[in-house]
Amino acid sequence: MALGYGIDDLAGAAARGEPGALDALLVAVRPEVLRLCGRLLPNREDAEEACQDALLALARGITRFEGRSSFHTWLYRLTANRARSTYRVLRRRWQVEAGGVPLPEPADPRRTSVVAGTRLDLLDALDGVRPELAEVVVLRDVLGLSYREIADLLDLPEGTVKSRIHEARRQVRHRLAGD
Repeated sequence: MALGYGIDDLAGAAARGEPGALDALLVAVRPEVLRLCGRLLPNREDAEEACQDALLALARGITRFEGRSSFHTWLYRLTANRARSTYRVLRRRWQVEAGGVPLPEPADPRRTSVVAGTRLDLLDALDGVRPELAEVVVLRDVLGLSYREIADLLDLPEGTVKSRIHEARRQVRHRLAGD
């Protein structure tokens, strides 16, 4: 790894303001951030926009990384939140450019990959649930963090994390079913 550091050491060095550490960290994590954004956003250009937004947020917020969780866990949270935020911005931009015309109907699976259509449906459904519920379900079900990692990251009891995930899944299922 750059500067002879592991990724957690590099993140700590960047958080302390050590020269060159932030640049090395951004270069090191960019491929992973882009991959994570691509898991949420079906369009490559949108994923790249979310990636840039996440890297900028990382650069601005690295001093707030306290090391309570692993750097990767912290990065996953930041990236998931930035990808969801980018989706909301892109959706609003589309609505303005379309002159207030509602969003198109759900993707036609004959013309859109099932995965892409599913991700858009999921993002729409997540947008309709409370942010603290959306965040935990994305961290668990999209990014694959364990209950313990999420609990440590959010500084919550593991039982609270599990109940939030349960409620989030229930609400997302309800929204996806169109009830």
